[in-house]
Amino acid sequence: MIKLSGVIITYNEEEHLRKCLSSLVDVVDEIIVVDSYSTDKTQEICKEFNVTFIQQKFLGYFEQKNFAVSQASFDHILSLDGDEALSDQLKTSILKLKKDWKYAGYYCNRRNNYCGKWIRFSDWYPDKKLRLFKKQSGEWKGINPHDTYKLKSNAKSGKLKGDILHWIYRDYEEHKQKVEQFSTIGAKSYFDLRISASLFKVYFRPSWAFFKAYFLRLGILDGIYGWRICKQAFIVTYLKYRKLRQHWKNSKK
Repeated sequence: MIKLSGVIITYNEEEHLRKCLSSLVDVVDEIIVVDSYSTDKTQEICKEFNVTFIQQKFLGYFEQKNFAVSQASFDHILSLDGDEALSDQLKTSILKLKKDWKYAGYYCNRRNNYCGKWIRFSDWYPDKKLRLFKKQSGEWKGINPHDTYKLKSNAKSGKLKGDILHWIYRDYEEHKQKVEQFSTIGAKSYFDLRISASLFKVYFRPSWAFFKAYFLRLGILDGIYGWRICKQAFIVTYLKYRKLRQHWKNSKK
């Protein structure tokens, strides 16, 4: 049976962290928490569990996760965020996997809880994530604030039954605040990568983001919650490209 390291990055995660850590206790063989100097009760909660607690200045989303993986003692990794937990079905799948690990990495679905409701459609379910993997099989990559674990080109992956449970926003106001924040981070990341911001992108990409999520991926079936999610998908995409366009204008002054 393989040994499994549970790896988590945190910053002010007191609201959901107990659920996260409790779901790992009987599944992993160690828990590593890399914290960006939280000012809430995150560290106190970690002391309730058998956790290796490491404080590290925030490096960026995927940079921080790569650092966290490097701190793990074992070669097989389960990566979660502090506002995520394993469903009972996923816990069972992982315990079986520890006895018969075949692939470089494993995908599972993530189910998002939005304003107290579990979302069934749009871009939010099934929200496929690769969160179990072997060290050196790939690395965390992406464009901040979005990160994803990318396996090497010759690595094979499998799929597990069960969901990662994710408590994403407690209310609509928090969602709108995060949209503003994430669009700013995304625009700067795109600018650093020298990605262009034509007027076509500013106006077409947001419309496509809404249409895909609301109609093609059936966000309409989640009622008012689906409407709000898809509306904010439009807004965050529009703001990101508008802010990116401003970065390019400022760079030419």
